[in-house]
Amino acid sequence: MKYCSGQIKYLVAIKELSEADEYVRCVSISRHLGVSRPCVSKTMRCLANSGLVYEDFCNSVVLTPKGKEAVEEILRNFNETYVFFHKFLKLSPEEAHAQALIFITDFPEDTCERLKKIVQRTINKKNS
Repeated sequence: MKYCSGQIKYLVAIKELSEADEYVRCVSISRHLGVSRPCVSKTMRCLANSGLVYEDFCNSVVLTPKGKEAVEEILRNFNETYVFFHKFLKLSPEEAHAQALIFITDFPEDTCERLKKIVQRTINKKNS
C-alpha cells in the first residue's frame, strides 16, 4: 500500500461515514476520528492533492475513482484483520475495528498480507 497511516484512517472514515449518510462533511470526519476540524481540513487538502477526494471537500467529501480504488485496496486487508481481532481474539466489534485499523496502518503491508492468508486458511479449514 502506498498510503501513509493518516491517509488510510481518513479514507476508511470517509468510506464508513458515506455508508451511513449521503453527505460526508469535515465536521463528521472530525467527530468520527476525534481530531480537530483544522486537522481534517489539512488532511483533506492532502487527499485532494493526491487525487483521492474531489477538490470541493468543504461542502461534502467525495472519494474520486482513485480514492474508491484505494479504499477497496485498504479494506481487503482490513476485513481479514478485523475478523482476526474479533473472532480469534474475541475483542468487541468496536475494539476489533480500532485494533484492525491500527494494525493495517502501522504494520508493513507484507505482514498484513501474511495475517490475511492465515485467517483465510483457518476459516477455510473450519468451513471444510
